[in-house]
Amino acid sequence: MPKAPVQKKCRTHKEVSRVCTKAGVKGAKPASGIPSQGLVFNTDIGQHILRNPLVITSMVEKAGLKATDVVLEVGPGTGNMTAKLLERVKRVIACEVDSRMVAELHKRFLSTPLHSKLDIRIGDILKANLPTFDVCVANLPFQISSPFVFKLLLHRPLFRCAVLMFQQEFAERLIARPGDKLYCRLTANTQLLAKVDHLMKVGKNNFRPPPKVESSVVRIEPKNPVPNINFSEWDGLLRIVFVRKNKTLSAAFKHSSVLQTLDKNYKTWCSLQEKKIPEGFVLKEKVQEILIDGKFDKKRARQMDQDDFLALLHAFNKEGIHFV
Repeated sequence: MPKAPVQKKCRTHKEVSRVCTKAGVKGAKPASGIPSQGLVFNTDIGQHILRNPLVITSMVEKAGLKATDVVLEVGPGTGNMTAKLLERVKRVIACEVDSRMVAELHKRFLSTPLHSKLDIRIGDILKANLPTFDVCVANLPFQISSPFVFKLLLHRPLFRCAVLMFQQEFAERLIARPGDKLYCRLTANTQLLAKVDHLMKVGKNNFRPPPKVESSVVRIEPKNPVPNINFSEWDGLLRIVFVRKNKTLSAAFKHSSVLQTLDKNYKTWCSLQEKKIPEGFVLKEKVQEILIDGKFDKKRARQMDQDDFLALLHAFNKEGIHFV
C-alpha cells in the first residue's frame, strides 16, 4: 500500500498577514467587493470565480446555517461567497492556495466588522489537516473534487453537511444509481458514508472566467452514526470490481495482480491468526468458490448496490480473505 501523505497545517493568521503585507494590502481601504481590475485568474488551478449573487445566496441558504456555526470554505477566491457566509455565522475558515487571492480577501474585509470572524489559511487543503467545522460551503476547484470528497467524508468529528459546487458530470456520479452509466467507485464510496442530493444546475456564464463545462451544486450529509465497516477494506474491494465494472465478478477476480495481492493478504492473516494454511490450498480456487457459493460470480459491479457489496465483503472476510 502507498504511504499516506504527511498531513500539514495551513498557514496561521499571522502568516497570512505577512503575505498580505508583502502583497501591499496592509492598512488598505475597504474594497467594494469587486476584485482588482488587473487580477488574472489562474484556470490551471481551477480559479473560476462564482459571480452570480443569486446562485451564491441559494447555496448559502441550502446549507441551513446557524449563527453559532463554524463554516469551512475551500477556494474562496475574491470573497463573494465568503461575504455572505460571514453575515450569517460565527466564523468562516477560508482555505486558499493562491497568495494573490488571500491578498484580495484581506483587502476586502480588513476594515470591516466582518474581519474578526474571518480565519484565512494559506495552503493546499489536500495536504493540510482539516479543522473542526460544522458546515462546508464551497465553489470547489474542479481538479480536487474527488480527493477532497474522500477527505471530507473520512474527517472526524463529523460535520453537519456540505454544499459544494462541482463539474456537472462529477456531481452526477455522486448521485448515480446502480445500472446508471456514471455509477462508479466514487458513487458507492460516497453513498456508503453520506446522503447525497442534487440541488441545482449552474451554467458556465455564472463564473468569471467561464469554465468549459456546466456545473452542479450538491448537498452531502454524513451518515450518523457512521457505518460500522473498515473503509479501507471496503475501498480495496471496490477498486478491484470497478476496474472493469461491466465484467462479471468471476472474471474480475481472475487477474493475476489481484490474486497476488489477495494471496499475500491471506498469508498475512493466517500468520496473525496463527492458522496453518491448508495443504494444497489454491487461492484462485477459493476465491471462485466464495463467488459461486454466494451467487456473486455472474454479477457485475455496475449493477450492484451497497447491500450486495457488503455481503460480498463479508463472504470474503469470513474466509480470511482481506483487501488491505
